[in-house]
Amino acid sequence: MRYLGLDLGSRTLGVALSDKTGLIASNYKTIRHNEEYDKLVDVVKALVLELEIEAIVLGFPKNMNNTIGPKGELSLLFKEKLEKVLDVPVFLQDERLSTKSATDILIASDVSRKNRKKIVDSMAASIILQTYLDRRNKE
Repeated sequence: MRYLGLDLGSRTLGVALSDKTGLIASNYKTIRHNEEYDKLVDVVKALVLELEIEAIVLGFPKNMNNTIGPKGELSLLFKEKLEKVLDVPVFLQDERLSTKSATDILIASDVSRKNRKKIVDSMAASIILQTYLDRRNKE
């Protein structure tokens, strides 16, 4: 089963892709969207069709005290928009500190600040997707 991982930001969408067995997540790309969420849904739909995606894992940013803030509400709305136009399930995955983890990994790998900006969102999406896959495969 192939999964698409998404990290929705205010200006970009980090995208990750699982292998066909649904075990390993990897970076795919970062999409700039400038808060045009309806157009972004169309882009995700095209990816789902092109890559033969069977499920989507969307990062769900909760506050550290487990409440849902404005970013979390945005993810819930985006999930609803995706579910209206796609025939694949959309799962939410807690993404607290995923971008920080991605940044830390890139720094430890000695990636320059300029290059980190280009891939940190897709790396965060990969962490979100891998977390979901690991949890699912344990069950």
